[in-house]
Amino acid sequence: MVGGGVAGLTAARDLAAGGHRVTLLEASTEIGGKLRRREVAGVRVDVGAEAMLNRRPEGVELARALGLDVVHPAIASSRIWTRGELRRLPRSLMGVPLDLDELAASGVLSDPGLERVRREALLPPERLEGDISVGELVDRRFGPEVTDRLVEPLLGGVYAGNAREISARAAMPQLVAFAERGSLLEQAAVIPTTYDLPVFAGLPGGMGGLTDAVADSADFEIRTGVTVRGLVRAGRPGDERFQLTLGPTTHPELLDADLVVLATPAAPTARLLGELAPVAAMELAGIESASMAVVTFAIRAVDAPGLVAIGSSGFLVPPVDGHRIKASTFSFAKWGWVREAGRAAPGGEDLLFLRTSLGRHREEATLQVADEELVAISLADLGEATGLSAVPVDAHVQRWGGGLPQYAVGHLDRVARIRDAVALVPGLAVCGAAYDGVGIPACVASAHRAVDQLLGSA
Repeated sequence: MVGGGVAGLTAARDLAAGGHRVTLLEASTEIGGKLRRREVAGVRVDVGAEAMLNRRPEGVELARALGLDVVHPAIASSRIWTRGELRRLPRSLMGVPLDLDELAASGVLSDPGLERVRREALLPPERLEGDISVGELVDRRFGPEVTDRLVEPLLGGVYAGNAREISARAAMPQLVAFAERGSLLEQAAVIPTTYDLPVFAGLPGGMGGLTDAVADSADFEIRTGVTVRGLVRAGRPGDERFQLTLGPTTHPELLDADLVVLATPAAPTARLLGELAPVAAMELAGIESASMAVVTFAIRAVDAPGLVAIGSSGFLVPPVDGHRIKASTFSFAKWGWVREAGRAAPGGEDLLFLRTSLGRHREEATLQVADEELVAISLADLGEATGLSAVPVDAHVQRWGGGLPQYAVGHLDRVARIRDAVALVPGLAVCGAAYDGVGIPACVASAHRAVDQLLGSA
């Protein structure tokens, strides 16, 4: 098992449950991937993923199987910082408007932009051959202002990418399905405004507790700080085992395995598959990635009453508005456990925790500054958006280099070609964020699929 993020840990757990002796190899010094917690002002909080989709079951099911409590946001309403104000985010399908009255009241769009949206009801159904970008589809049905001010910030929060390059079939299949039937505005009435289940879920103490719990309950070996540099067949006649080359080139270690799951990002997976599955390696090398950073702040509650008064879980930022952060999460308002932890902070402080995120695909220059500069940039934008002027008690910068794979137009076909090529190598499987979704439930499902494939063919 190569890769110690949530997909790799889940696959290792599944293989161990199937009776296999499993060794998980992770190049960094800790497991968890993009799920990570750190102490900020003496309080341990998430500095990576802080939530998972609740309406997709795999993540919540894994948490409950591990005996973990699942919680939901205390405040789920978001704002959008655009056209000089924090505005209410109107009801939408990943930014595509579903309620004209809410859209008009929000002031997110200009009058011409709003009029362009109203004309969507007159458009015929889409006849889509092959794939198309989210932005192209939204542009031609609703106008580019909707893409720029609503879809871009929402997709940016998920993929850190560009809506006009991201595959609609991979990232927003619901949008494609509705557009192929006709006007989304006319169909909006059948898209529920209330649900039986909350949209998001988290864990008391942070999402980082999910991967920690898998590791703590593991019936398998975990080795961290071990880089896998090569993967080939063992080479002995009639032997279908694999041989992995580990560690530094000066002191390599060879490890034999009957089954191998690669739960690594696209680029390192491509390098490892160069000899065994060259077609898959070529396809994986074509998947680009985006880098981002999360800046977490601890601020005295007494110094920031305006943040609480906003009554929101945070805000999104369209890139068209020219600001440097792409979003801010008011963790203290979103998660009850974060607010309680802030009230019980060391030293008797009552602290508010909030985060900003920075970085988009092909905008890596934004992140090529010192941590102190990212803190200053974040505080400047927070001040402009909310009026915040408090000096933080503490701040933490977490960088995720190449952390988010980009689902370009044609992504689903690319993934099918990768899986077809890998399937030609018995005993080998791949999983993770590069394939079927970047969220926690999608990565867990990807791991289950990989193990089912291996055990079904073993």
